[in-house]
This record gives sequence, C-alpha cells and structure tokens, in this order.
Amino acid sequence: MSKMTLKTEGDTHLIVTRHFAAPPEAVYRAHTEPELIKKWLLGPEGWSMPVCINEARPGGKIRYEWTNGKGGEFHLTGEYVELNPYSRIVHVERMHLPDPTPDNHVETRFDRDGERTIMTLRMTLPDEQTRATMLATGMERGMEASYRRLEEMI
Repeated sequence: MSKMTLKTEGDTHLIVTRHFAAPPEAVYRAHTEPELIKKWLLGPEGWSMPVCINEARPGGKIRYEWTNGKGGEFHLTGEYVELNPYSRIVHVERMHLPDPTPDNHVETRFDRDGERTIMTLRMTLPDEQTRATMLATGMERGMEASYRRLEEMI
C-alpha cells in the first residue's frame, strides 16, 4: 500500500498521486459506481455518505452528502464532462459548506503500472485563495483516509 502525495502547482492547481495494488479497471469502477463510492469516499473515521448520486456519463450529475451523525454535514455537487472508461475522468465539482465553493475542475487519470494503478488527480481551482481554503478544511487528511479505505476494499 502506498501513501498519497499532494502537491501544489502554480497558484491554482492541486495534484494528488496514489498507487493502488489493483488494475485501473477496479480503481475506475470504484470512482464511478455509487454502491462502491459509498463504501470508501467517507473522509476521516466517523463519517458516512447517506446520499450518493453518480451518473457516470458526460453531462451526468454528481451529488454526495456526508454526515458525522453529530450535527456535522456537508455536500458536494458536480457534473461529468468526459469519461474514458478505465483511463480518465473529467468533472466539475463544488463543495457546499454550506455555501458553494467556486467550481473545481478535476481530471483523474488511471494509468496501468503492471498489475497496479497510478492514479493522478489534478484539480484546477479559480484562484490561490480558493485553493488555500480547500487545504485548510483538512481535505488532505480526509483524502488519505478515503484512499486507504479504497485500497483495502479493492
């Protein structure tokens, strides 16, 4: 199991890289099938996703709702732009905390490395302040926990 790396690039980009001990087909499916997403994309321990809408097709809607069962909750909405099965997903998303953040353009690549997958997620945010705000929410810790869960699942 490999740890996730997160780096910034320029003023508006975040790049997340993670290796998975599974083929790209399995990692891609875990990013597009609602029943799988609800099992791993939960952030830190104690959170759940009671609502998971994921219409994995160009123009399809995304809506994820999280709760910690103690009054903490937030949600994400978005739309798919492009899907190339097992290799690439492009979508736009916004977090609602409760007000929506500016659009975050996300490209996720799933590259084969033998029987493993190198996943590279590139976020393009509107400005440096939006990126700083996202990082300040504890996003990195939540992503690490979610990807650890995904690794165990697949």
